[in-house]
Amino acid sequence: MTRRRPARWRALLPRPPRHRNERIAAGIAALFGFLIVLQLARAALGALLRAWYVLPALAAAAAAVTVLLWARRRAADRARALRLKDLRLTLTELDALDPLAFELAVRDLMIRDGITARHVGQRGDQAADAVGKDPAGRMFVAQCKHITVAGRVASHTMYEVKGTAGPVHGADIAFVVTNGGFTRDAKTWGETNHIHWLDRDKLRLWAEHGTSLHELLHIPARARTRMRRQPQAGGA
Repeated sequence: MTRRRPARWRALLPRPPRHRNERIAAGIAALFGFLIVLQLARAALGALLRAWYVLPALAAAAAAVTVLLWARRRAADRARALRLKDLRLTLTELDALDPLAFELAVRDLMIRDGITARHVGQRGDQAADAVGKDPAGRMFVAQCKHITVAGRVASHTMYEVKGTAGPVHGADIAFVVTNGGFTRDAKTWGETNHIHWLDRDKLRLWAEHGTSLHELLHIPARARTRMRRQPQAGGA
């Protein structure tokens, strides 16, 4: 059911033209308005052209601000990586987190291991919660599942990650991490289709013991690895 606006509000709203003369008057007013805006734009452009000598200074100032912001961001990233260098998180601490905090913890563990990770998890994240590159230039994509200790991640999560990690996020390495476990089918499917999985035991090694993500996933330190594409049905 459509709610009617109170009369006092309706009185303040512009009334659409009702008659031919009113429509003509509205059109003329709109035309004059357009011409005024056009004249203002031409005047602004003319003033800018007359002061052409200011443009190089403005361009230089914009470039300087861009470089300064980039340098500050790099410095902040280095400072954060230094703070996280010796990061350790127990399973008890990880279990106590909410899903968002768990995603941020995974991002921080990636940074600790030399991956320039950032958090991307949100509504419509297309099966990625943290992404980042390691020193070898490989793109890592993490999907995080914070569940009960006895809970298990099912195969459909692995399907989703496989479908988006490479095509959408440009992943070289994709993995699913949980504080719970995985079904047998999820593990088998992931191993067959090159989607890594970190269950509770592997998470303990990564977060609590300090084992690097590269070591856990058996990824060479230097060589660049691309996700293997499965052959199309009916292909040669």
